[in-house]
Amino acid sequence: MDILKLINSQKKKFPLEQPFYVNKEIFELDLETFFYNQWVFVGHASRIPNKGDYFLFSIGNESIIIIRENNEKINCFFNVCRHRGSHICLEDEGRVRKLICPYHAWGYDLGGNLINAKMMEKNFNPKDWNLKKCYSQVFEGLVFINLSDKPSGFKNFIKPIKPFIELHGLGRAKIADRKIYPTKGNWKLALDNFHECYHCQPSHPEYCHVHSRDYIQSYGAGSNTGPKSKEFNKKLKIWNKKVKKLGYLTGEFSEDKFSEFFRSAERTPFSNGKLSETKSGKPASTLMGEFNEFDGGYTTIGPSPFNSIIMSNDFATTFTFIPKGPNDTDIEIMWLVNENAIEGVDYNIEELTWMWHKTTLEDKRIIEDNQKGVLSKKYEPGPLSEMEMGLEKLKKWYLKHLKKSIKKTTNTI
Repeated sequence: MDILKLINSQKKKFPLEQPFYVNKEIFELDLETFFYNQWVFVGHASRIPNKGDYFLFSIGNESIIIIRENNEKINCFFNVCRHRGSHICLEDEGRVRKLICPYHAWGYDLGGNLINAKMMEKNFNPKDWNLKKCYSQVFEGLVFINLSDKPSGFKNFIKPIKPFIELHGLGRAKIADRKIYPTKGNWKLALDNFHECYHCQPSHPEYCHVHSRDYIQSYGAGSNTGPKSKEFNKKLKIWNKKVKKLGYLTGEFSEDKFSEFFRSAERTPFSNGKLSETKSGKPASTLMGEFNEFDGGYTTIGPSPFNSIIMSNDFATTFTFIPKGPNDTDIEIMWLVNENAIEGVDYNIEELTWMWHKTTLEDKRIIEDNQKGVLSKKYEPGPLSEMEMGLEKLKKWYLKHLKKSIKKTTNTI
């Protein structure tokens, strides 16, 4: 397949053609071009609170060990023994005193240093055979990894979205609940669905109960994905004035369309006096971060194409989209609360998770039905609506960087 020719043939304001959602070669290119070259958060530090606690993150052929070395340090290693290449950690999560390869018992300390390799030759130097590190950073409790050999600087990556995350104090949070939604659909179909709210009224009664019609029209899935609503803009201006008086952050950040990153951030108000993203609109837990009173708004952040963070004043919902195959994507959601909040006293899990759990189950069905239709020989991309601007923005960014990656690879060969 001539992928460059296919890229150049894509129509403006139309979805991608079928091969982008089904072809294995394109899927592998997607991993190399996008997931392996982005800073992606894969978990929260509170998941591994004690020395030796670890969990695995798997993508493509890669398995990454995220492990706590001590109170101050979390390490990320490729799950590959330096002897014959066996996976070292076989369980998805656990606690160890040291990392022992189950094949030949090579042992590594929690810093990845080789400390035991029996019967090797006299000139064998253990320092030459430590575990290979994966580039990683922990910011406000969020564990970011980058699988590139030469990643872009993390400071440059985090800078424009940093104040939005810091406002909510995620570094002083803990995981209240965590769920994975295996979805039989290409990762781009999953993201397309998340970047538009054209489908929200017919498909998401819970989301539409919490969020106003004018917000859904104007912002919907975040970052101005629909046509402007004069009514919502009036509310936004009034709310911004109120929030500035309280001393809290307002405003938004939107990525340059040609940037290597795909970041966004914004603060917007709830409607009808709601204080939190709950069924009742009432608080679900205790205040977090810099808030000392509820401001009636929330924050939406997209650190990468594969992540979203949606934060009320009292809890945060994080999303990680993990491509598993051309027609398979895992959607992982975590709900974070203040580290001192007590379950059953300060928060109720069902109330906390209600909206996004229901909405994601609905999205799972939508994406899987979409994938089934896209697999048909009769699939043909149809024109996008005014409320699907987010899809067009994501598509342009995707095609530009995929094309750039293919040309770079071709020139290298």
